[in-house]
Amino acid sequence: MVAARSLDVDPGNAAQHRSWEGSQGEFWAAEADRFDRSVARYDAPLLAAAAVRPADRVLDVGCGTGATTRAAARLAVAGSAVGVDLSSTMLAVARRRADEEGLDNVVFVHADAQVADLPGGSDVAVSRAGAMFFADPVAALANVGRALLPGGRLVLLVWQAAAANEWITEITTALAAGRPVPAPPPGAPGPFSMADPARVREVLDGAGYRSVSVDALHEPLWLGADADDAFGFVTGLAGWMLEGLDDAARDAALGDLRRRVEAHRGGGGVEFGSAAWLVTARRP
Repeated sequence: MVAARSLDVDPGNAAQHRSWEGSQGEFWAAEADRFDRSVARYDAPLLAAAAVRPADRVLDVGCGTGATTRAAARLAVAGSAVGVDLSSTMLAVARRRADEEGLDNVVFVHADAQVADLPGGSDVAVSRAGAMFFADPVAALANVGRALLPGGRLVLLVWQAAAANEWITEITTALAAGRPVPAPPPGAPGPFSMADPARVREVLDGAGYRSVSVDALHEPLWLGADADDAFGFVTGLAGWMLEGLDDAARDAALGDLRRRVEAHRGGGGVEFGSAAWLVTARRP
């Protein structure tokens, strides 16, 4: 295992490491409950595809604050679950919550899964919205594959294209305030780097997987209990987009965002449309 104080990080993932060890990781750790609830409707299909059996050994890649790892551990009652993440701040939350639940078959490891010596002999590897951030996803998923037993299962949840995700288009349109929003280079690490099913298949083929399946999922993304709650969360998450605006443009952008949040308020809170791919594959 890789100790936090001598973390081996691939140079291509260094910026991600700094971000998740810094303010971004702190924000996600502080908002752990909200982030987990926001994507909670994807948990059931993800876990169903993983088909965790009582004696399975599960590897959770990019586990964050560990909700998926803990869910796997509850299913693998005679097995184990290992969560791996770049953020020590988020892992501290994960460990605390596992202790609070009394889970003794779960371990959290601070590591870069692209290059770490991952625990071998896993029956299944899962990643809920974590596989899109590797600088070299082929190398990273090949490394994950080496931790799987022959015939081991890989299950990923990744976002479809930004255009199919109302939550990101609505937020960025409001906060951009008429300015162009530059798209990242194709394949660059980020939430939508695996949005193209053809690229997903190319990456997994290059990483040595077989029996690849890519299935569409569409679920509401929950952002808050009411408009004020959701507005505060979104401005904390994406408020950096307001940089460079004068006071009038900033006020106009925030007003536009509030109107969009209000328009998505319903009986269950504020929800925006979202779309993901459920990706499954096997190690030969």
